[in-house]
Amino acid sequence: MLAASGFVTIALFLLAVLSRRVSVLIALTALPVLAALVTGHGGELGELIAEGLTTVAPVAIMITFAVLYFSLMVDAGLFDPAVARVLRWAKGDPLKITVGSAVLTVLVALDGDGASTFLIMVSAMLPIYRKLGMRPLVLAGVVCLGAGVMNMVPWGGPTARAMAALDLDSGDLFVPAIPAMIAGILWVIFAAFLIGRAERRRLGPIELDETIGPDLPRRTRAESVRFWFNVVLTLALVVVLLLQLADLEVVFVLAFVAALLVNRPSWPRQQELFEKHGHTVVLVTTMIFAAGVFTGILGGTGMIEAMARALVGVIPEGASGILPVAVAITSMPLSLVFTPDAYYFGVLPVLAETAAAFGVDPAEIGTAAILGQMTTGFPLSPLTASTFILIGMTGVSLGAHQRFIFKWAFGTTLVMTAVALLAGAISF
Repeated sequence: MLAASGFVTIALFLLAVLSRRVSVLIALTALPVLAALVTGHGGELGELIAEGLTTVAPVAIMITFAVLYFSLMVDAGLFDPAVARVLRWAKGDPLKITVGSAVLTVLVALDGDGASTFLIMVSAMLPIYRKLGMRPLVLAGVVCLGAGVMNMVPWGGPTARAMAALDLDSGDLFVPAIPAMIAGILWVIFAAFLIGRAERRRLGPIELDETIGPDLPRRTRAESVRFWFNVVLTLALVVVLLLQLADLEVVFVLAFVAALLVNRPSWPRQQELFEKHGHTVVLVTTMIFAAGVFTGILGGTGMIEAMARALVGVIPEGASGILPVAVAITSMPLSLVFTPDAYYFGVLPVLAETAAAFGVDPAEIGTAAILGQMTTGFPLSPLTASTFILIGMTGVSLGAHQRFIFKWAFGTTLVMTAVALLAGAISF
């Protein structure tokens, strides 16, 4: 009864989300409540929901302050010198422009928000591409690859959803995947080199009279002090993240408060920041808390465990060892079929519980999922709104974009999966 109710709830959730007949927020909350009532757990709803919300609260807090922190850093011009130097280095060479686009995307995408990355990168680079006669398709593809890999950061959509769905932290999911992520970044730069070389062959080097890239304004002494403070603070944040010296939610709260006091000490300027980026925070955190309701009810009532037991009876014993690799390789193509919410909140918990029944650590399944699902797939998927920001701003069609970059995107997943295996993040 529980397994059947769980499968029906998951199916209805996927149907509702993929058909876009109801919002993800409603599907994540209303459907599990109905399932709990049908299975006789109505009297426990308050307890189940409270437990689910408590579980995802650290993730929601971390995302809130991480998004605000990196939004503040972008607004403060932390990455402007890097952008200017890369563009000046590239000059009129299509190959360098393409590689530079990949490097800049990796930097800009540190905030984990695909939409803002696309807005910044296309706005900055498209005029240069047009001036040189380069194809906007190349820009869309390279930005897609760079933003895809960087979406693996703990405050990005996939990893945050996986942590919320599996009740794990960044040390369980993200830190083991760091070698794979580094390999993914190197692969993206290599892919950009090959794509840029083909574009250079098509156009030939072009020398421009004027300098490409923005002229950086001369900073005052106070502005220089703020800039270097931001550099040191961000580097310290990365070190704490890599060494897991403290909980991420605590680190980001403290880092954001410090950055806010230095960069925007007055309340009116702080209010500007909240008004500009607050809607992004609300959208993401609301979804995380709704996911807490979903996983709290399905997990607390025993539906996920019952579904996993049912799947265990179907999967051959010898196939259990390949589950992490299978999840890693298939998650990227599945991103063209499932939305991030549908995959992480509907499919991943069942896969993780099934793997646990075979003795496979659920954290491995979570890590495997973020290697492909919506990391290289999200800028290709027609089910993700930010995809249409990218293709709309560059003026390319979705079909042409998918045909051009899919092999490179899938190659990214394969490279990261191989490195994750070698590093022991996932097992075979």
